Amino acid sequence: MSAVLLPHMPDRTIDWIGFETLVANTVEAGLKPAVNMDTGFVQLLEPEVVTEVLDRTSAIADGDFVAGAFVPDVPGDSFDLAAYEAEAEAISSRGGTPVIFPSHGLNGFGDEGWIDSYRNLATVIDRFIGFELGSMFVPYGRVVGLDAYRELLTIEQCIGAKHSSLERALEWDRLAIRDELRPDFMVLTGNDLAIDMVMYGSDYLLGLSTMAPDRFAERDRMWAAGDPSFYELNDTLQYLGHFAFRPPVPGYRHNAAMFLALRGWIASDTVPFGAVQRSRFDHGVLRGIATRLGVVEP
Repeated sequence: MSAVLLPHMPDRTIDWIGFETLVANTVEAGLKPAVNMDTGFVQLLEPEVVTEVLDRTSAIADGDFVAGAFVPDVPGDSFDLAAYEAEAEAISSRGGTPVIFPSHGLNGFGDEGWIDSYRNLATVIDRFIGFELGSMFVPYGRVVGLDAYRELLTIEQCIGAKHSSLERALEWDRLAIRDELRPDFMVLTGNDLAIDMVMYGSDYLLGLSTMAPDRFAERDRMWAAGDPSFYELNDTLQYLGHFAFRPPVPGYRHNAAMFLALRGWIASDTVPFGAVQRSRFDHGVLRGIATRLGVVEP
């Protein structure tokens, strides 16, 4: 699964043509698009834009997509089950699978409150993906302890969980629990600093892959075929990840916009107000990586 950037024009209106291009290129590469995620600036979107993203994605992907079920709130708010149910229904009614996006109400009451909230979600949503998101991405993110994660796997309606701690050891622990308790459960790595987690049994839902879904899909085919060329391509993609996901981590979205504009897939590298901006000097590094990947001319 590949999180899709929501591109913007220089006047900061949404580049819908560019967005549809990115979704179509993701589908054509053989990856499943993930929209209204952190990569898609879901925290900054108006409700009508969230809905339009779902409509356009469903039409292009023929209903085969995942999307963030995001509930905006503030510190101290309680978990809003009805709001999550409504967001999930908007996704599932279009054929997609909801990803339970973090919120203050979901993550602000400890591991016990977190797992209780997931149990409540299972009473109103019949199929969803969980989400651990580190606080380096959003201030209301949470990575839970292993006891809570173990409990998550007992919830049948939760078919997998994205793990974005950016720490290998934490993900290895989750893979061990998965293998022990529920082999069909998807551990969806969100570790853009260790995209080789696929070698250890993780699936993925990455933001990094929005820049080159075609090259990620090629890498995946190499791994499946036992082609040693996997390692060289993976190393170059990882170089891109280490550059783009340096602190402050949310700045990766601006680097993604720069990279995709270099590729000619979107019209502008503008990001919305409220998003972290990178230096214009990043263009030179990104062009060098794009050249190494063979996606732009030298």
